[in-house]
Amino acid sequence: MRWAFGLMMLVALAACVSGADINDPPVPLGDFNLKHNVVVAPKAQIGPFSRKATKDDLVATMKTAISERFDRYEGSRDYHFGISIEGYVLAAPGVPIVLAPKSILIINLTVWDDAAGKKMNEKPEQITVIETFGTGAIIGSGYTMSADEQLAQLTQNAAKSVERYLVKQQAELGWFVPDTAEETGTVVDVVDEPVVVAVE
Repeated sequence: MRWAFGLMMLVALAACVSGADINDPPVPLGDFNLKHNVVVAPKAQIGPFSRKATKDDLVATMKTAISERFDRYEGSRDYHFGISIEGYVLAAPGVPIVLAPKSILIINLTVWDDAAGKKMNEKPEQITVIETFGTGAIIGSGYTMSADEQLAQLTQNAAKSVERYLVKQQAELGWFVPDTAEETGTVVDVVDEPVVVAVE
């Protein structure tokens, strides 16, 4: 019952977003280009009433969703994502309908500035998303979707949530805005060095 209560709380707190807008023009993100798309899942926890997914599948599907959404940006400044998959639920059929099981994905996101060689958010941003309503919202997607389909939808929703977070940070903190020196035409020498993206 504690697991069930915790699951319901996650659903209540999860970001209600949909990655179905992927064919729309990308939202403005300033001078942004994603260089490294690093995804890991060393601590991924499986929640109650869930189908199983391998860590390789979690990582590969998340990387695909991130690439699909952010490879569309072609700014001149490079940034990196470090994403850690923390937990998931892929709703299974056969669970009592009263629980209305939902699929859930939890990730931690760290954004790195390539030129500065440092994190833009010192504390990883935790993002929790749920399955898109309309795909079995009454009885749960476990009855209407395969595990692979559930995971693909969740990662697409997570990528959309990452985009929304970046838009918020840009509006509030000025992320991805060109340097004043670049805007005025001043030449700045940058020495390329190997970049190590740490995922927390």
